[in-house]
Amino acid sequence: APVHERRQRTLTEAERALWGIDLLNVPKSDIPAVTHVDYSARIQTVHRETNPRYYKLIEAFERKTGSAVLVNTSFNVRGEPIVCTPADAYRCFMRTEMDLLVLENCLLVKAEQPPPTQDLDWRKEFELD
Repeated sequence: APVHERRQRTLTEAERALWGIDLLNVPKSDIPAVTHVDYSARIQTVHRETNPRYYKLIEAFERKTGSAVLVNTSFNVRGEPIVCTPADAYRCFMRTEMDLLVLENCLLVKAEQPPPTQDLDWRKEFELD
């Protein structure tokens, strides 16, 4: 779906002259994390009736930021499999720069977690592509 015109950012002449990764890295809207190079976005809708908790989260986010857009992405780090269990999620959380993790009704604050007992540098375990 196209990103609404009021959210799009017009490229400067210098930006339009860029090529490859340089052009790809130029923000295309005020919500660049969800805007593709062609000003499209892969949208997902949330309905109050089918997912009231997530709907309320989006409403609260909009009140705070003025934007009702959240990014939905896979939960993993580059080269690592997508998390499948709460244990996978916790391990990924502790090995990355995330500050908070929500698992059902639990909010985990990284600063409040016990120190890890193993080497948490995932880059030593998984080769980057």
